Amino acid sequence: MSPPLQHINTSPKPPASADVVVIGGGIIGVFTAYYLAKRGLSVALVEKGRIGAEQSSRNWGWCRQQNRDARELPLASKSLDLWEQFAAESGEDTGFHRCGLLYLSNDEAEISRWASWRDFAKTAGVTTHMLSSREAAERGQATGRAWKGGVFSPSDGTADPAKAAPAVAAALIKLGGSVHQNCAARGIETEGGRVSAVVTEAGVIKTKTVVMAGGAWASSFCRQLGIRFPQASIRQSILSVSAVEHRLPDAVVSAGVSATRRNDGRYALAISGRARVDPTGQFLRFAPQFVPMFAKRWRNLRPGGLEAIRSGHETLARWRLDAPTPMERVRILDPKPDPVSIKDTHRRAIELLPQLRDAKITHAWAGYIDSTPDGVPGIGEVPGLPGFILAAGFSGHGFGIGPGAGHLIADLASGGEPIVDPVPYRPERFSGSAWGKVAEF
Repeated sequence: MSPPLQHINTSPKPPASADVVVIGGGIIGVFTAYYLAKRGLSVALVEKGRIGAEQSSRNWGWCRQQNRDARELPLASKSLDLWEQFAAESGEDTGFHRCGLLYLSNDEAEISRWASWRDFAKTAGVTTHMLSSREAAERGQATGRAWKGGVFSPSDGTADPAKAAPAVAAALIKLGGSVHQNCAARGIETEGGRVSAVVTEAGVIKTKTVVMAGGAWASSFCRQLGIRFPQASIRQSILSVSAVEHRLPDAVVSAGVSATRRNDGRYALAISGRARVDPTGQFLRFAPQFVPMFAKRWRNLRPGGLEAIRSGHETLARWRLDAPTPMERVRILDPKPDPVSIKDTHRRAIELLPQLRDAKITHAWAGYIDSTPDGVPGIGEVPGLPGFILAAGFSGHGFGIGPGAGHLIADLASGGEPIVDPVPYRPERFSGSAWGKVAEF
């Protein structure tokens, strides 16, 4: 079970019409709706379960520039400022603070890659500090061991996954936006070849613009519209332990394990990149496009089981608009954590930070990370269906860049000046044989 998610009260009945309808109440969906409402547009956000209940509350909580893909770095940089700006403007608490992120390593090749990224980041105005062996040992003194080197990114930080999406949704409601939990979107209606309405289980919402921010459900939803969006979900397991007396680094990662301090003193623990691949019909359909990425990460990816098939988010089935869909049968994706991974993560965390030895495991959970073939999200209006904007496939990076991504999507939906160049994110890059380059960083 994951840590308790902040609850918000919302309306059960969606409006008859809206300027924009956002499908999906994760961090991308709520920030998109928030920035649309700030512009004076009427916006309705529909969520099949609870706000932030899937991957948006099941991640590390890192808000980083460090080691970002070159295409994502502009969004990451903008997002850090927007996290702070949101708190100041809304008065809502997302738990965001710039604590700095610490990377420690004994792998010369890894340190060399970090140094190359540092040189690239300088050209984008990003400050990151390479650490010598002595400096790494000093910053990582809680580990009680020597390190060949490391990185400290002082302007990066963390936010609280259990608070963030509900906090943004609360701010959206204050601005006059409408939020509807337990209200699944079943499909889209069109007139003259463009979006005209969203059909939900609670009624039809007339609109000319729809944002699909459905996370791991996005590809199966797109399939209902005849849109091919290659997406694969992997199941990652995380645990948290109780607070300890010793002050440990707020956010630290090594090849063995990562540890992230929450505002209540607990630490979330995970192994970077470690996940299970649950086979589904959708996974097999898109497998050829994911071979380069999965081959690169084969040491950390392991075959899974029937979790994803039971969940139904990667179904190839077609569903009707006048009957319950898989999204109504499974309101919240809540897969079982991998017990082997949980045990290994806990062992590695104690080896890295011996002070955690007496901490008790408080929660263990898993979540589905929705990925694209090149590890970069698809953001933009889908060619062939005017008014339908895709915002999915954030590949485990969506939480940290949520504010920037939401702002960009709102720009595209409202015709505003894009906060960053939207071209690298266009969904049409997945068409044909042009599958993009697998991220180097």
